[in-house]
This record gives sequence, structure tokens and C-alpha cells, in this order.
Amino acid sequence: MENTRAEERLSTPGDRSRFPHRPHITLSQESFGQFAELIARFMGSPTFILWMSVFVVVWISLNVLGGWKHWDPYPFILLNLAFSTQASYSAPLILLAQNRQEARDKLSLDDDRRVAAQSRADMDFLAREVASLRASVGEVATRDFVRSELRDQLEELLIELDHSRDPEESDQAQAKA
Repeated sequence: MENTRAEERLSTPGDRSRFPHRPHITLSQESFGQFAELIARFMGSPTFILWMSVFVVVWISLNVLGGWKHWDPYPFILLNLAFSTQASYSAPLILLAQNRQEARDKLSLDDDRRVAAQSRADMDFLAREVASLRASVGEVATRDFVRSELRDQLEELLIELDHSRDPEESDQAQAKA
């Protein structure tokens, strides 16, 4: 019976936490990513470089010129350790910020491509519509064409009227004579 309980305990998943009494801290990827971007943005600023330079100058000055016991003598190994620790944390944070920016750029590029494809399709459609309208307009009588046709018809009518009046005028002229 005891062997069966041991097997059940081994085959049944239990509490995954090694330390169940500790509070569980959860960080969302989004909030940690925002934190990484904030740090990367600060570390890439002139303010950070200025404050780091001031910190190094003060550190070295206090360790070289100070009249008390120096906590980090000349090779400045503790300062080097601080820089190494800072670099070991800042490099992954900067890479994480770059990855997030790359993901945003990819989404933006995909959206730009989609909009460009839709714009291209719209332009092609409009070009076909304009071409069909031009073809239709070529078959439609324009105002100038109608005017010229009306003028021609009017001139023909006037000429016919003149010819039809000429015999009358000649008859009248003969009657007067």
C-alpha cells in the first residue's frame, strides 16, 4: 500500500513551485519590455554618458587623492567589476528593446505593404474606369460637335430657303415688270 502511494505521488503532478511559501511575483512581458526600452533609451542618451563620466571621475579622484583608506586602489578592480556588472545587465536589456522595436517595425512594414497593395488595386481599378470613360466619351457627341452639326444644318436650311424664295422673288420681280 505504501509503495502505491509513493508511485501515485511520483506520477501525479504536484505543486510546481519549489518554495510554495514565497510570494509569486509575475512580470508581464509587456511591462518588462517597456522597462527594457526605458533603460535602453536612457543608456543611449547624453545624460547617461555625462553622469557616468562624473561618477568615474569622482570614484578615481576619491581613491587616488583622498586622505582616508582607499576602498579601490589604483588598478580600480572594484570599478571594473561595477562596469562589468552594468554591461552584463545592459546588453540583454538593449537587445530586448531592439527586438521589440524590430517587431514593431515588422508590423508597420506589413501594414504599409497591405496599404500599398490596396492603393495599387484602387489605382488599377480607377485607371480601368477612366479608360472606359474615355472610350465612352469618344462615342458621345460633345457640345462643340453638336453646335457644328446644328450650324451645318442651319446653313443647309437657309440655303434651301433661299432657293425656295428665289423662284418666288423672281416671280414677283417678273410680276412687277
